[in-house]
Amino acid sequence: MKNWNLEGKKVVITGGSKGIGKAIVTEFAELGAEVLFTARDNEEVIKVESALRERGLNVYGMSADVTSTDHRLRIKMWVDKKWGKLDVLVNNAGINIRKPSNEYEEREYRSVFEVNVLAPFELSRILYSSLLDGAGSAVVNIASVAGILDARTGAPYGMSKAGLIQLGRNLANEWAEDKIRVNTVSPWFTETPATKNVLADEQKLSAITNRTPLRRVAQDVEIAAVVAFLAMDKASYVSGQNIVVDGGATAAIL
Repeated sequence: MKNWNLEGKKVVITGGSKGIGKAIVTEFAELGAEVLFTARDNEEVIKVESALRERGLNVYGMSADVTSTDHRLRIKMWVDKKWGKLDVLVNNAGINIRKPSNEYEEREYRSVFEVNVLAPFELSRILYSSLLDGAGSAVVNIASVAGILDARTGAPYGMSKAGLIQLGRNLANEWAEDKIRVNTVSPWFTETPATKNVLADEQKLSAITNRTPLRRVAQDVEIAAVVAFLAMDKASYVSGQNIVVDGGATAAIL
C-alpha cells in the first residue's frame, strides 16, 4: 500500500538484539528501512545481524552500551559517516530490577534510571543534528504501562518510564519547529525474554490476563507494528503522544 512502508529511512534502534527491540528491528527492515541496531552483548548482536542479513534485509549491528558517553558518540560517528543523516531514532533499550522499594541498593535503582531515561535523553540530544538532516524525522521512545500506573514492576522502573513518557512530550514541543516528531509507545505485559520468569508463574499470568480485556499478553510483533506506524510519513501529524498498547487493560476498572 502506498506510503505504508519505511523505504529509504535510515533508522537507529537501541536494545535491538532480543524481545521487543528485535521485533522492531525486523519490522522496520522488512518495511524497507536501513537499520543500525545496538545492544551490549556482542555475540547476540552478531547473531541477529547475520540472521537478518541472510534474509536480504539491510541491517547493521553495533555492540554498544547506551549509558556510555563514548559509545553514544560512536553511534553518532557511524551515522554521520555511513548515512550523513538520520530519519528515525527508536529508544528501546531498557532494564528492570524487580524488588520492594525498601530492598533496593542505590547502585541498582541508579542503573535503572541510567538506562531507561538518562540514556535516551542523551542519545536523542547527541543525534539531534543528524535528525535535523532528515526530511521530517521521528523519535519513538519505548516506555511502559508501568509509567502511568503501578504494574508491580518496582518503583524505579515505573518512575523511569514515567520520565521517558514526559521526555517525549517535552521534545515533541521543543523540536516541532525542526519538523522532528516525538512519540512514546507504552506496552503492557509482552511475551519476551525479559518477562519469561514472570509469565511462567501461573498465578501471576492469570492475574495479568484477568486484568486485560483481551485476556492475553501481547506479542512483540504487535508492539513493533505500532512503533513502525509512528515512524512512517503516514503518521506525519502524530506527535507528543503516548500510545498505550495494552489489550484494553488501562481502560478497564474491573
